[in-house]
Parts: sequence; C-alpha cells; structure tokens
Amino acid sequence: MKRILAVFLALTLTFLGTACGKAEGQKSNAEPNVSQMKAICELAVMECYYHNVAKFVETDAWTFLWVSKDKHFWIEYSGIVKLGVDASLIDLKIDDTQVTITMPKAKVQGCKVDSTSLTKDSYIVDKDSVEITAEDETMALNMAQSAMEESAANDKTLLGEAQQRAQILLEDYVHNIGSTVNKEYTIKWIYVDDEGTPLGNSDAKSSESEQADTTGDKE
Repeated sequence: MKRILAVFLALTLTFLGTACGKAEGQKSNAEPNVSQMKAICELAVMECYYHNVAKFVETDAWTFLWVSKDKHFWIEYSGIVKLGVDASLIDLKIDDTQVTITMPKAKVQGCKVDSTSLTKDSYIVDKDSVEITAEDETMALNMAQSAMEESAANDKTLLGEAQQRAQILLEDYVHNIGSTVNKEYTIKWIYVDDEGTPLGNSDAKSSESEQADTTGDKE
C-alpha cells in the first residue's frame, strides 16, 4: 500500500525543567517522577498520514431472473494513524543512581479517515456496477479505516520508531534530572506487553553511553 508518511513530534520539556529548577535548597531532593514520565509518553505520540485507494465489491447486488450485477467501486482517501506507548503501563524504580523503567511496546492509539479529503471524485464507480448508495460509501469508509489500522498495527518499523522516540525523550528527562542533582544515572529498561507482562528482553545502559547513542536521533 502506497503511503505518505509525515511524522510530527510536538513536545517541549520546558515545563519539566521548571519542576527541576527549584530553589537551591530543594535540588538535592529532585529525582525522576513517574507522573511526569507518563505525561511525556502521552505527548510523544507519532502521527502517520496515509493516502490510499480501497476497493469495494458486492457480488450479485442486483438480480432479475438469471441476470445479476455487482457493486464495484474504488474510494481514494487520506487518513491519520496515531502510534505511541500506553502511558498507564510506564513504571519507575530508583535505587540511588540505578533507574529502572518499565516500557510498553508501541501500538496504534487512534485511526481515522480524513473526511475533508473526500469529494465526489474520490469515488470511482465501475462502468458495469450497480448504482452505489450512501450506505455503500459509509461501509467502504469503515472498511478503509479498518484496513489502514491493520496496516499500521503490522508495521514493525513504524511501531519501533514510535517506541524509540518515547524512549529517547524519557532518557533525556532522566539525564536532565541527573544534571540537576549532580548524579550520573544508569538506566535499565524492562519491556512489557499490552498486559504489562515482562517480555524478558530487559536492557541496561549507562547514562553516558545513552547520551552518545541518542544524540543523532533527535530532531
């Protein structure tokens, strides 16, 4: 399926920096906060724009004696799929400079056909087709939306990118806190499924190496 993808990540950590930049006497008590990390994940949603042509066929839509005709048309549409991690599954444990973050896999969080992209010319009816109705158009849109959502849910590359972006922002957040309190945090990741069950592929990296790894990925 042909796809036009545009990724927008509109997120600033200024409000988090404000929380960290408290009075001098309070800085020693600052540490990563799970509520702020969940807020980061909710804002770090990736929007993917799709453009596609879907086919609709209904066999024997019209019959008379031994003669029958089908409904057969195409619909050209655009739509938006939102990908991100489930913020409710984010968890945090801190042991001195060891930060353990529970991280869910990214998934489709929303999918919608852009109704403003639809015009009369968006529907291409086969010359031998039975006349289509408004109900047919609605059904075709629902089918197109389901197909778009299924395609995004099976796109491991997009899902991996959505998870990576959230993870990079969480890393930056932890590093910013560490700089405030003069700590070099080591982050360990525990990856979980949609039910919160660990997947058995945890990963730990030092704060210094994480910063080196993620510098080139920021936009």
